Amino acid sequence: MTTDWTDARLHIVTGKGGTGKTTVAAALAIALASNGRRILLSEVEGRQGISQTFDVPPLGTEETRVARTAGGGEIVGLSVDAKAALLEYLHLFYKLGRAGKLLEKFGAIDFATTIAPGVRDVLLIGKIYEAGRRRKDGKHRGASPAAYDSIVLDAPPTGRIGRFLSVNSEVADLARVGPIHSQAGSITTMLESDQTVVHIVTLLEEMPVQETVEAVRDLRGKGLHVGAIIVNMVRPPYLDDAALAQARAGRLHKPSISTQLSEAGVSVTPDLLDGLLDEAQNHALRVDLEREQLAILEETGLPIYQLPALPDGIDPGEVRELADALIEQGMVR
Repeated sequence: MTTDWTDARLHIVTGKGGTGKTTVAAALAIALASNGRRILLSEVEGRQGISQTFDVPPLGTEETRVARTAGGGEIVGLSVDAKAALLEYLHLFYKLGRAGKLLEKFGAIDFATTIAPGVRDVLLIGKIYEAGRRRKDGKHRGASPAAYDSIVLDAPPTGRIGRFLSVNSEVADLARVGPIHSQAGSITTMLESDQTVVHIVTLLEEMPVQETVEAVRDLRGKGLHVGAIIVNMVRPPYLDDAALAQARAGRLHKPSISTQLSEAGVSVTPDLLDGLLDEAQNHALRVDLEREQLAILEETGLPIYQLPALPDGIDPGEVRELADALIEQGMVR
């Protein structure tokens, strides 16, 4: 399976709530760092998902290393805070310094980041944009040692990802001149370039798949590059296709199943046997539904990668297993 985002610097990960997008974003960051690269993994929703995933203390507004890879790579975590980003913005463009602190004291900063339409999202994306401008070769003015090969953004869910990523173009239209217009325009250019791709995490269930299809349509309509669909929590069928067909039709052979259970030392009762047959039928119907949903995703024409369901929950070691799965399937090279 070929990909066209090998050289992308910003990987945006979205998905319906409950699909595990934060876990997938962390796995993608580890996969990208596997060849000795330095990756920034950032979140913008204030949920401290990164710190929980890597089992580290809660992240502040400073970039903090959260993991290393066997190949010498490094993952740096950042939880972007809109208030801190606005104070930094005011200092950078308007040299307010201590005056910015006074604005915060009188509540102006809280107003701007919670009430003013779109400002919060502009500030959050702006912080990611600033980190993405740094170059290890020092060609960009103000280059910092804290430069990154790629950035992975754990973004808002699919329900608002289009609005989140297009807000800068709206702000650029409203602010016709000045630093706000200039920065908003630069961010829009970055987001619409082939340096940025949006990956969508989903489950093989009707609602997440429907939201995924709608998000693909919306993002494409806004001129953004959609990368891959990552199907999370995939469970393999317990039965082969022939047995699934029999289970679906309620034609599994009771005497054979009863004999096998007895040989395994299980005490067989009619209720147990009927319950197992009902479970087998439900399983077959679930497999059918998942295959239907997968076919709908394939109609988007996007590459699809699948990550297994982990029955024991998620810890840093298992996130690395998911990263290995992305590498093995060719999403990261």
